[in-house]
Amino acid sequence: MFSSLLDYLLGKYIYKEIDKHRKKLLLFISLFFNLGFLIYFKYFNFFIESFVDAFSLFGSKLSLETLNIILPVGISFYTFQTLSYTIDIYRGQLKPAKNGINFFAFVSFFPQLVAGPIERASHLLPQFDKVHKFNYEQIKSGLFLILYGLFKKMVIADRVALYVNEYYSNLADHNGLATLVAILFFAIQIYCDFSGYSDIAIGVARSMGFDLMKNFDTPYFSKSITEFWRRWHISLSTWFRDYVFIPLGGSRKSEYRVYLNLFIVFVISGLWHGASINFVIWGALHGLLIVLEKYNKKHKLLSVVSPTFFFDIVKRTYIFILVCFSWIFFRADTFNNSLVVIKKAFGFKFNEFGTSIVNKGMDQYDLYVAFFVIILLFIIELFQQKFNLYKKLQSQKIVFRWSLYLCLILLVMVFGIYGDYDESKFIYFQF
Repeated sequence: MFSSLLDYLLGKYIYKEIDKHRKKLLLFISLFFNLGFLIYFKYFNFFIESFVDAFSLFGSKLSLETLNIILPVGISFYTFQTLSYTIDIYRGQLKPAKNGINFFAFVSFFPQLVAGPIERASHLLPQFDKVHKFNYEQIKSGLFLILYGLFKKMVIADRVALYVNEYYSNLADHNGLATLVAILFFAIQIYCDFSGYSDIAIGVARSMGFDLMKNFDTPYFSKSITEFWRRWHISLSTWFRDYVFIPLGGSRKSEYRVYLNLFIVFVISGLWHGASINFVIWGALHGLLIVLEKYNKKHKLLSVVSPTFFFDIVKRTYIFILVCFSWIFFRADTFNNSLVVIKKAFGFKFNEFGTSIVNKGMDQYDLYVAFFVIILLFIIELFQQKFNLYKKLQSQKIVFRWSLYLCLILLVMVFGIYGDYDESKFIYFQF
């Protein structure tokens, strides 16, 4: 409420202010309070612990205590959303909201409040001024997205989560093959969990007449890390581009300054995900890979093979493996555990194919179902790259359409993982 009220009032003052210095001061107040709240609630303990650890390296022991802070719901998302409002007004790209209730509804819009997509005021805010009437096509499209999101979340993500959670809670009990399966399953889990949530959020909003931005676009078919970030968590990556990368100088600076800007953006992106050295490493790793790609593209260090169907498959597979590897730091609880997982993965031996990869989290039957639904997911995503599946579906006869709807509903009901346990929560709720 405080963030909303503050930025609503500051937006009006920034828009009216003529003096550039006062205008900048008002924007600084918005940045100070919003980022201050985020840093205090999310990173205060992380900085205290890092400070103590740094002194311990020099033999000094500090007795600074951390605080028992409860993270406010959706703070990482609504902070960025409301900041985009004041920054856009400061840049002259947006006029302030006339209706305070509409602005508060924009900041706290319930479908996407806790895990995105991170909406821009210029896109979502004007939609609150419109009269929303019953629209059958919008509701039908929204409900289909909700159903598909539930399929990705409950049938795929929560199923493979059983295996992943068991693996990471007992690292010593598993061999190289089981490690590779756990790495693959987590890549599928985080994608289906987060994109499933985005589908549900977009579907809920659409059924009420609101249009939210697309947040995922088949990212695991990317042919480069740069392309991956154009397809993964699109609302966050474009936010960082517009409000961090461009203010740092964007692509207007010298070649090496551009590389530094890109690296800084990804380190901040990693830190945004959580107060942990593992998230920083994850962000830095993606930043380094993108810098290497840009450098190679400019200086042509590695000769580019003429595009063929086979070469495309190799590139997509290579990028998928790199992304899966980076997810190790995202999932492991500590840096040391990340190293253990990497060591086990590289210690894989081909004679392990004869061993069982079943763990306590998942029996043989669940494992077969998991691989089946993962293959089904990739087939669906492959078709999505070629054409709009929903529009294609609407052109089919009613018997075929409703047969598919019922199959999806049955899949969620029969093969969905149900239960009131922490692992069933959406992954991005923790951020």
